[in-house]
Amino acid sequence: MKNVIMAKSAGFCFGVKRAVDTVYENAKKDHVYTFGPIIHNEEVVKDLEEKGVHVINSLEELHDLKEKEGTIIIRSHGVSKEVYDAIKEHGMEIVDATCPFVLKIHRIVREESEKGKQIIIIGNENHPEVEGIMGWSVTPTIVIDTKEKAEKLQLNPSVEVCIVSQTTFNYKKFQELVEIISEKGYNINISNTICNATEERQTEARDIAKQVDAMVVIGGSSSSNTRKLYEICKNECDDTFYIQTLNDLDLSKLGMADCIGITAGASTPNNIIEEVYTNVRA
Repeated sequence: MKNVIMAKSAGFCFGVKRAVDTVYENAKKDHVYTFGPIIHNEEVVKDLEEKGVHVINSLEELHDLKEKEGTIIIRSHGVSKEVYDAIKEHGMEIVDATCPFVLKIHRIVREESEKGKQIIIIGNENHPEVEGIMGWSVTPTIVIDTKEKAEKLQLNPSVEVCIVSQTTFNYKKFQELVEIISEKGYNINISNTICNATEERQTEARDIAKQVDAMVVIGGSSSSNTRKLYEICKNECDDTFYIQTLNDLDLSKLGMADCIGITAGASTPNNIIEEVYTNVRA
């Protein structure tokens, strides 16, 4: 039997668990939709679809809905004010499953932009969480995720700056980018809005990857936080594998490894993690 180190922080974080539980509780109703996939995990979304919960992916799809009665659940990543108002206008019941840590960022961005501050979001501009955050600012926002963008940044020095972060952004990278921006001499107010669960998960993944022969990272292909875990682990351990389920793992590639580490993204269900753990250990 192989020696396997399982990350204690692997799997559903508080915000994801709350969102998924909310959808399953509402799945028994008629005409239930989520605005966007509730979380970035294909297995969960597929299971909900089988239970009659459908995904609306855009405002166009929302406007095309025949039903005027039913429930629309806002996903854990949150949505912009424009989307929120459009859902409200459609007339269906709204169940807001936005992660409370994301809602906190919406509040900061709205309040600080109303004071006239320039908003900078450290994150991936194509991620739904970041798209939602941008939509709560009344001033134009700038999204930065690379050193190059941070170095090229030029702002009006007379305008105060508010920096926030995508909740699942790499903490070390966040510090690095903030440092580059801070050196430009702007009047900056920094809110580290990376959630504690993300920091904890990334730190634990790094520590495990340093001491194993192979590392398995489990999560959805479009999960931002899982992608970052993979990058962190790959940095420390060459034999790092990114999988969605056990089916994606070639167990023969782990053959030579005496000690194997396992971690999983914030939207990976426990049953998938358990299945991988059981088979890797055998």
